[in-house]
Amino acid sequence: MSDDRPSARRPVGAVPAGGPAGTADPARPVHLRWSSLGLVALGGAAGTGIREALALTWPAPAGGIPVTILLINVVGAFALGALLERLARRGPDEGRRRVVRLLVGTGVLGGFTTYSSLATDAAVLAGPALGAALAYAGLTLVAGATASVAGIAAGAALHRRTAADRDAAGRDAESAS
Repeated sequence: MSDDRPSARRPVGAVPAGGPAGTADPARPVHLRWSSLGLVALGGAAGTGIREALALTWPAPAGGIPVTILLINVVGAFALGALLERLARRGPDEGRRRVVRLLVGTGVLGGFTTYSSLATDAAVLAGPALGAALAYAGLTLVAGATASVAGIAAGAALHRRTAADRDAAGRDAESAS
């Protein structure tokens, strides 16, 4: 029995025929390709910058619920659900769809949403206001899950509408000729 794994076909550290590791090796997993990592890092920097700008513009009141972070997480969950549903309905995760998923989905929206801040903010609130901390954490999780489901539904509806528009345009073009 032969071992067809890429690591079994060439020695560790060997440069594949297409170039340095991660640049032109289609057998290399996506998460180990430098181009994929660069897209995620670039998008993540942009998303994190947007989140930080919003959090600094509308900071949480001292000892209060950080509404800006809650809204960021809910909006990000909706956008991620809509984006991934739309991409999934358009075809396999390759080419431009993969680039958009990595740059916008994993990168921008991953950097934009912040469940680490949710955990930190809830822990800070838990000292003086345990009830508020639990309500904030629970509301964020439930609203985020609901928003992602709504985003998936919106992405599916947009796909259906766009497909129907394309079909109608194709019929109009055929009848005009």
